Amino acid sequence: MRAFHGIARRLGQRLLASLPALFGVVVFTFLLMRVLPGDPAAFFASGPNAGPEEVEALRREMGLDQPIPVQLLHYLGDVARGNLGRSLSTGQPVVDDLRRRMPASLELTFCALALALSLALPLGILAALRPNSLTDHAVRLLCTLGVCMPTFVSGLLLIYTFYTLLGWAPDPSGRIDVFVSQPPEVTGFLLVDALLAGDAEAWLAAASQLVLPAATMALFVLAPLARMTRASMLAVLTSDFIRTADALGLSRRQVVLVYALRNALLPVITIMGIVFSTMLGANVLVEKVFSWPGVASYALDALLASDYAPVQGFVLLMAMIFVMVNLAIDVLYGVADPRVNVG
Repeated sequence: MRAFHGIARRLGQRLLASLPALFGVVVFTFLLMRVLPGDPAAFFASGPNAGPEEVEALRREMGLDQPIPVQLLHYLGDVARGNLGRSLSTGQPVVDDLRRRMPASLELTFCALALALSLALPLGILAALRPNSLTDHAVRLLCTLGVCMPTFVSGLLLIYTFYTLLGWAPDPSGRIDVFVSQPPEVTGFLLVDALLAGDAEAWLAAASQLVLPAATMALFVLAPLARMTRASMLAVLTSDFIRTADALGLSRRQVVLVYALRNALLPVITIMGIVFSTMLGANVLVEKVFSWPGVASYALDALLASDYAPVQGFVLLMAMIFVMVNLAIDVLYGVADPRVNVG
């Protein structure tokens, strides 16, 4: 119990230490949105033919007629109360829009990361066990292709191959087929909600819609994960304790998977946290290509419409997730290596 309280105290201290960074993100995003070209009042008044009186009235309603420091103070007060403003594009509070769309982005990101890890770890281990072999060169080539090819290009190629040519994949137009009824919303994750409802048809429909976008994102992050696994395994396999384990007659499988892999996981966990945070913010192209209703595409649409509040809310949400991911990585360090603690 005392150890649990110590961990909770350290995590709380790290959360408090992250508040200045979050404050800086809020202020920077607010100021950046104000210097970007475009007038949201003119855009949303009534189209390009709006009169000056209508535009000015909307500017007063949005508070854009006030000095920027006054606008910033009002915005900081709203954020402190949990109010991120209202989206002029959807007419809904930004908090509600983000809450409704966030499960879609998280479900896609979690599945893509799981797929990437299931490929990157074995490929990295195989490449480390046979350095400079044909297997090692093949893994390097695959990683290079994954890095060099933009996500929207790989997504379009997957759609063309598996949907247009082969007809194996469903229509890439959302999270579930339009002819399949969605399960009752409990968590917002369609796969989980379908399992809770016992709806096998909805689960299969949601899973089939998820395959291509998850594969697209997995190819994008496969390279750093596989390369880090390979480099870390190479360093561990030359360690004294590995040579001792081999000398004691332990099986090669046990040496690699039990002793070498566990000691090589710390750098992989570090890059995994960075990759996860990057995926959440950078999957906007994947969401656009596959018409995925996530928060990244929501923020992009708002940015193109000069809708300030959703973009500011999205950036703040990504910053908060980045902080939480870093805390989770600290905890995973202790699981992978008992010598490391949260402190």
